[in-house]
Amino acid sequence: MTYRRAYAPGRLNLIGDHTDYSGGLVLPMAIDLGTTIEFRPAGDTVTLSSEGFEGIAVVSLAKPEAAIAADESWTRYVAGVIAVLRPEIGGTGRVSSTLPIGAGLSSSAALEVAVALAVGFAGTALALAQACQAAEHLASGVPCGIMDQLASAAGVPGHALLIDCTSLAVTPAPIPAAAEFVAVHSGEARSLAATGYAERRSAVEAAQVALGRSLRLATVADVESLRDMGLRRRARHVVTENRRVIDFAAALAGADLTTAGALMAASHASLRDDFGVSTTALDALVDDLSTTPGVFGARLTGAGFGGCAVALVESGRAASVAARYQRAWVLRAAGGARVAEVD
Repeated sequence: MTYRRAYAPGRLNLIGDHTDYSGGLVLPMAIDLGTTIEFRPAGDTVTLSSEGFEGIAVVSLAKPEAAIAADESWTRYVAGVIAVLRPEIGGTGRVSSTLPIGAGLSSSAALEVAVALAVGFAGTALALAQACQAAEHLASGVPCGIMDQLASAAGVPGHALLIDCTSLAVTPAPIPAAAEFVAVHSGEARSLAATGYAERRSAVEAAQVALGRSLRLATVADVESLRDMGLRRRARHVVTENRRVIDFAAALAGADLTTAGALMAASHASLRDDFGVSTTALDALVDDLSTTPGVFGARLTGAGFGGCAVALVESGRAASVAARYQRAWVLRAAGGARVAEVD
């Protein structure tokens, strides 16, 4: 019997965090760790077992919302995809993954994208990402931006992706041969549903209302006019981070890794001081990485509140940097999600 093998990579965001949901700029890359689902289509229920998740996900095609409401586990993400896509045929499958859970490398987005492909989605990378973003909203109740799903769907080997979250244009950005990236776990697991992510998004939206314009179009001078100090700090991070994304992409294009590293350091400081999403453990990790020989710069990656830091490392030294830590990965820019029919 023919089955489908669907694969979706995780993502490592190099710079540009908490900018996507206000239409800003981000620079992630799909990575060479991901989630695979081997799936046999049949019936009116999607049933998935997993090597890494407890329990079995069982979702009725007729009433996927029931699984979202009743379940607190990974089943909700499967059900969210089914609720958005409404496939005509269910099936059974097995999920395996090389992605660490709760590390900020988009394990949930990879699962969503792989499920969508397994149940028969056949559209553009952007449409796939939009469907899976909607699924994440349903499953987690967290109003995430589109970066994670789009990076997983549209990855290009050897390239980061400069994503304009207003136009949703994706521009591949070559990673120079002189650069390597290492992700290091802080020791703190991260769950967006349990953090202040929604509060941060609300603050960004409130700042845009107060300014009367998108933060994508705002200047630092505009932001400094905000009377509310809390909103001013949140908005200042977004506006300055958008600029850093542009400058970082240019630094990569010119193989100017010293400048790129300095931009990463500035990004982390902004996420820590203005956006308030770092932790003591992440700050200590970034400080340690930043003083490690061969490292040009480091910052937290993803939404913060735990998870990983990313370091920009001189080519040939990433393995030795990673070896200093208990949980660290040398990550390479990989291709995007894909599906194959297997006899």
